[in-house]
Amino acid sequence: MFMALSAHPWAYPLLEVVHIWGIALIIGNLMALEVRVWGGAASLPVLALARLSLVLVALGFTLAVGSGLLMFATQAEELLANRAFLTKMVLLMLAGGNAAWFHGRRSLHRLDLTARLLMLSSAALWIGIVLAGRWIAYI
Repeated sequence: MFMALSAHPWAYPLLEVVHIWGIALIIGNLMALEVRVWGGAASLPVLALARLSLVLVALGFTLAVGSGLLMFATQAEELLANRAFLTKMVLLMLAGGNAAWFHGRRSLHRLDLTARLLMLSSAALWIGIVLAGRWIAYI
């Protein structure tokens, strides 16, 4: 299967498109939720928005991980030697830890300064993930 991904001229670019769709779903929905956590769109119930946003984030994450694993499989050795790829993986782990902390402390029910700072950290981490991901091709 991995040989087919490398051999077919459309396979890898289509995986990249799916990866970008996944990232767009993740970041777009996290940003919408962040605006609400910071007090914007106050007429929207935070828990209802979070339910919708987090379902779409999960869908995006599934698309990004699935396509990312397939792309990784086509050039694992090169990627494991790539500093930008390794940076992206570390940032993804930090983003996961940040999300676990945010939800573990029930931040959506508090909307306090810590919740806001965790959301800000999430935004910064995802920006870093995108930057590192783009840098992979150039290092």
